[in-house]
Amino acid sequence: MTDALTQLERVGDLCIVTLNRESKLNTLTPAMLNELEVHARAIDADRDIRAVILTGAGNRAFCVGADITQWAALEPLDMWRQWVKRGHQVFDQWARLRQPVIAAINGHAFGGGLELAISADIRIATNAAQYALPEASIATCPGWSGSQRMVRLIGGSQTKYLAISGQRWSAEQALRAGLVHEVVDADALMARAKALAQDMASKAPVSLQLTKQLVNAATGEDRDSVLEGMAGALAASTDDAKEGVNSFKEKRPATYIGR
Repeated sequence: MTDALTQLERVGDLCIVTLNRESKLNTLTPAMLNELEVHARAIDADRDIRAVILTGAGNRAFCVGADITQWAALEPLDMWRQWVKRGHQVFDQWARLRQPVIAAINGHAFGGGLELAISADIRIATNAAQYALPEASIATCPGWSGSQRMVRLIGGSQTKYLAISGQRWSAEQALRAGLVHEVVDADALMARAKALAQDMASKAPVSLQLTKQLVNAATGEDRDSVLEGMAGALAASTDDAKEGVNSFKEKRPATYIGR
């Protein structure tokens, strides 16, 4: 593992992104958010990447949230501009990637770390991992969609339990609630994540990506751009679209035939 705060590794047509701050339990900093954004943009633009795995370094934590030393001294408006809004921008990019994303949860996922995990499409976790939204215990609130995307995932009642009680869920509780999809032994985690990613990568990539976008739209995730993007792509494939472009170039009235 390098000294970089995050690491992107290509394995054939798969991509593995690792939060690489093991000594700090992979807590998130502004620099890490910037790197995650760069990775998301690169992945989305790469036609050869068919599936993505997001994980953390070490075996203690996937990510236990935002580094409190990075935001505790911020003024309220800077907290909004530089931290809450920024995190939303980056996590939304991850949630809206074309490719399927698997979170390989190698340890505890608390606060912002849990919010990052639920930006993935599939979550596979070790049987020692625990989950929590502990923000109220430090006089703040979930800031990176723990009160929004989480509700769409497991419902309002379960989200209230996590966010208001501050209780930690075990792996089995998270599995029963639908927060994670599979629980495995720690030494089997990456092998299982890679096997599932490779299975996804073997399928027709465009169909897989379109299916993900359809489900995203159904849950309210980026609905507008999903619908308009699909409609625009369909329209662009028609003979009328070719006629429209040609008539514009040739400076003549278009003759449309409805197909």
